[in-house]
Amino acid sequence: MPEELNAEVAGALAENAVVESGPEGGATHTRLHRRVEIVEAIMLAAVAIATAWSGYQAARWDGRQAELYGMASTTRIRADEATTIGGQQRLLDVSTFNTWVQAQAEGKTEVAELYERRFSPAFKIAFDAWIAIDGLTNPEAPPGPAFMPEYENRLLERGTLLNDLATREFEAGTVARGHADDYVRTTVVLATVLFLLALSQRFRIAQVRVGLLVVSGVLMAYGLIAIVLAPRF
Repeated sequence: MPEELNAEVAGALAENAVVESGPEGGATHTRLHRRVEIVEAIMLAAVAIATAWSGYQAARWDGRQAELYGMASTTRIRADEATTIGGQQRLLDVSTFNTWVQAQAEGKTEVAELYERRFSPAFKIAFDAWIAIDGLTNPEAPPGPAFMPEYENRLLERGTLLNDLATREFEAGTVARGHADDYVRTTVVLATVLFLLALSQRFRIAQVRVGLLVVSGVLMAYGLIAIVLAPRF
């Protein structure tokens, strides 16, 4: 009697299996897998292109960052050179002026005139303006021509401008580096999408494949939006 009952249960289970895997159920299962495979193929193609583009942009921005940093270093060297020579010129003018003051105080007019002729053109303009306001005896006058507004040391001014330019170039390089990092982050996200899509193809359970497909879709949307919004080089 138990053997007959077991045979009946086994027969019932076999019939249910046949019904579940019958022509209609099998067709529905096949159609779902085909649709999933089509979506996966489309996503794979889109993500592959987006990943390549993101990596390309990251490399371009990296190159731009290196270029700007190099320009900033070169500009900074030129600024230091101009500042150094300008400072030396200013020091020479001030030293010559101090010697002129000493000769003037000692009544050595010819020596004073000799040193006056050795002033740089820019310092000579400021010196004449300082003399015009009686700088030697006027207590309200600046302490020397170097403090006059007429004194223009072009090398020092050039050094200041070059330093400002070097700072802007360095900041632009930092911005470029930030763009490169953004593209690298996007590339990592898209690479994760490729991994999940490849992983989903290893499963035959439709629910698992659809779940991985949904997660991949969300990450892909994030990556594509990031690429669209990011600056292009």
